[in-house]
Amino acid sequence: MSGVEKGVVAAGHPLTAQAGARVLREGGNAVDAAVGAMLTSFAAEPLLTGLGAGGYMLVAGAGREPALLDFFVQAPTRIGDGSEAVLKAIDVSFGDAAQVFHIGPASCGVYGTPAGVCEAVRRWGTVPLEELAAPAARLAREGVVLNAGQAYVAKILGELLSSTPECAALWAPEGHILREGELLRNHELGEALLRLGKDGAEPFYRGDVAVAVCDWLRARGGSLSRADLAAYHAIGREPVRMRYRDREVLTNPPPSAGGTLLAYALALLDRGPAPPTLSGVVDAMEAAQAERTPEFVEGLSDDGFLDRFLAARLGSTTHISVLDSEGYACSATCTNGEGSGVVVPGTGMHVNNVMGEQDLNPLGFHRHPAGRRMPSMMAPSIVMHDGEVELVLGSAGSNRIRSALLQTIVGVVDHGMSARSAVDAPRVHFEGGVLYVEPGIDAAELSRTDLRVVYFEALNLFFGGVQAVQRRGEALTGAGDPRRGGVAVSV
Repeated sequence: MSGVEKGVVAAGHPLTAQAGARVLREGGNAVDAAVGAMLTSFAAEPLLTGLGAGGYMLVAGAGREPALLDFFVQAPTRIGDGSEAVLKAIDVSFGDAAQVFHIGPASCGVYGTPAGVCEAVRRWGTVPLEELAAPAARLAREGVVLNAGQAYVAKILGELLSSTPECAALWAPEGHILREGELLRNHELGEALLRLGKDGAEPFYRGDVAVAVCDWLRARGGSLSRADLAAYHAIGREPVRMRYRDREVLTNPPPSAGGTLLAYALALLDRGPAPPTLSGVVDAMEAAQAERTPEFVEGLSDDGFLDRFLAARLGSTTHISVLDSEGYACSATCTNGEGSGVVVPGTGMHVNNVMGEQDLNPLGFHRHPAGRRMPSMMAPSIVMHDGEVELVLGSAGSNRIRSALLQTIVGVVDHGMSARSAVDAPRVHFEGGVLYVEPGIDAAELSRTDLRVVYFEALNLFFGGVQAVQRRGEALTGAGDPRRGGVAVSV
């Protein structure tokens, strides 16, 4: 894909990418395209994102000052009388690795995507939100045929999808979890998307939708309150700016954890020769993982944390990347966790389980005070070269996000790879003393002998889902991650 005139969109589903490309084709900018794609992803990728989710959006390029919009999930008020619903643990197998997730009403945090969508359009958009929402609403009402990627996610989350009658009614209408080729239809989600386009975020935070969500959760032991939703708003932040080789990398600042740890790993690699060895990349991953201490997690919300952290040491989820013909870039990552299993009748909303995500609660569940943004691993990123956008990327994959992005950036910057080659390249991930390895990695390059190594038999969504777009000269190209059914569409 090269020689495009209006831009390129990379996303985790063909319909998502096509929605963004359609907006570019009709004259919208990169943010318009990202919002249109994001709204479509609520219908096409509902196990990864939705109106009950949260996320971040990074914009840069075309002479604009880089900016980060934080609309991630926030900790709710605790009831405090001991009546809260308990978290329900489920096991999810990725084939060669397994992970425990926690769901149910107690796992639901204050959602942010309705506020984020509206604020992004207000700040940077040129297309009315009602126009961007209409195609997504129609798709939700008419239904989406599950492709292989979404069917695989549904299969591994089968226990979650059958955990409540409301969720099962959507995902197992015939008594079995929907399979590839079968139709997922959510008419109520379609109506909610139309409502968002027409009325904005107000109903979802201070109106009838907010009341319905809070009352439904509270009756089942959840703690999300009307006051929590009424106080929520999207927050503008200064992106992290990190020099890497002769580039500038922009990424997600505190209180998100992922961008900080990605910046730290890149800074470590920048001290050494280019390109780094595979062992060097693993060492950087290990060093970043070791920094995720209780003090690190607690300090993320403090003013000036990033500068102090780097100075002292250095001296789940879907993503959309867009680059338009003007060089304007938008990198947006959203997540519903895995979803709580709680689908609120009348709203079409499957509420997030971020309060039950062990990766985001390393100090224990329900430790974060009400109103604090959760310390996400999500790190929408942009690589600048000579003042222009070179690479726009982000990833899904929980703790694997930062390792997936690190290896993609190294591939493009240090090895001169195209976005396509860098995204397709086999990956490694270090966590908990274990090195996870995809096929295609030369084991001889791994000189470390004190790590336990787990070899995967095939590329796997466990290693994230990087969606990337790239500018080389006048050519714009894109790459969707095959691990998660991603595609890139040029216009």
